[in-house]
Amino acid sequence: MTVTYAIVGRPNVGKSTLFNRLIGSQHAIVDDQPGVTRDWREGDGTLATLQFRVIDTAGLEEASNGSLEDRMRQQTELAIRDADITMLVVDAKVGVTPVDNFFAGKIRKSGAKVILVANKCEGKAGVAGLAEAWRLGLGEPVPISAAHGEGMVDLHDALLSAAEELGLGGILTGEDDLLFGAEEDSEEPINEEERFDEGGNPIDVWQDDSVREPMRIAIVGRPNMGKSTLINSLISEDRLLTGPEAGITRDAIEVPFEWRGQPYRLIDTAGMRRRARVTDKVEKLMIGDALRAIKFAHLCVLLVDSTDELNKQDLAIARMIADEGRAVVIGANKWDAVGNKQVAASKIADRLQTSLAQLRGVPVIQMSGLYKRGLGRLMAAADEIYGLWNTRISTGRLNRWLDLMLEAHPPPIVGGRRLRIRYMTQIKVRPPTFALFASRPADLPESYLRYLTTGLRQDFGLHGIPIRMVMRKGENPYVNKGH
Repeated sequence: MTVTYAIVGRPNVGKSTLFNRLIGSQHAIVDDQPGVTRDWREGDGTLATLQFRVIDTAGLEEASNGSLEDRMRQQTELAIRDADITMLVVDAKVGVTPVDNFFAGKIRKSGAKVILVANKCEGKAGVAGLAEAWRLGLGEPVPISAAHGEGMVDLHDALLSAAEELGLGGILTGEDDLLFGAEEDSEEPINEEERFDEGGNPIDVWQDDSVREPMRIAIVGRPNMGKSTLINSLISEDRLLTGPEAGITRDAIEVPFEWRGQPYRLIDTAGMRRRARVTDKVEKLMIGDALRAIKFAHLCVLLVDSTDELNKQDLAIARMIADEGRAVVIGANKWDAVGNKQVAASKIADRLQTSLAQLRGVPVIQMSGLYKRGLGRLMAAADEIYGLWNTRISTGRLNRWLDLMLEAHPPPIVGGRRLRIRYMTQIKVRPPTFALFASRPADLPESYLRYLTTGLRQDFGLHGIPIRMVMRKGENPYVNKGH
């Protein structure tokens, strides 16, 4: 059984620093200003022999009903409810504050199992605060410095002891799959196995489903496009903080999700504004986190506002996704608020046709995350485009196709000699990547590569996904030169 620990406390006591320390990477955004974390996020933590789930939460503050801070507090209370054990973190340098006292009392009344952690105990500055922490009535405080890695042995013992008291076992085991643990596929020729249909005929084109589970879907777009609302609607739970304020989401938050018996991981991201408008340090960190989510996603759902024309930033984000080689589906959100739906659909299609050639044929799903309309079509499109992103084409089929393309439109003559393309093979999936072996690869014009890429899309149905073409010099490397 995997034990889950929730890290809670008032703002700026070092909760996200401790979270990053326990999961072994800088996933949570950390800054000196208070209130950076808003949604709670989960990760797989390790500490010596222990493996567990750990939740980073927003800072606990007293706030008026309905305010953003109040909604943040409610999210933290949900995390405490879902966790097995709560770690209440206080700042030993500052000492115990009235806010610490208030929320320590609330946690005691909740009946949750609590470990009191006194952070920032490095040096002599934290000694007084450590003594004050006893007054919270939560037992012996564990002195640590999350930033410097001090006190981790004591924290290990406290985590283990709390788990054993609840009968949750000694050595704890957790999941191995981390949000940003995926590695890029190397550009090596695919080791093909011959595939045959039920009639014994060879299969030339197929979709590799060997790495199907679970698909990681990053929900991306400009601020206030409804990304968090969409995820909440998909999982039928108010898991993520939402509201009328723009820019509520800061960290990229991973949420496990199941659709029609198939597991997925949804990743909520911060809204991305034009780089020239971003001056705040935390916003720069937020956008960096969103870009990392795109890089390690399998597929991105780009949310756009269907009540308005496609923005330049929408197209810039789509190009970013294509440059990273990710599959993409465009969600035309807020479709319920569109007046003339036919005109709106035409405007989106026309703009994509003229401004996003590298993703020609990308599916556009008319939907409403708020009213849960079009979600089935969105997930069906995600599954379909993900399959295309995993397409493999046999080398024999590729070269028969290449011969026809060369015959219909031979490569140009450069320097008095015609360029020769001798061979083609697929070297990677996700996205489909092809190597062309040519006599003078540097001289082959971009227009000819676009001709071949367009042909691949049309003849193999690879619409709406990035396709990469890599040039290689020389003869067919797979010909046995001894024969």
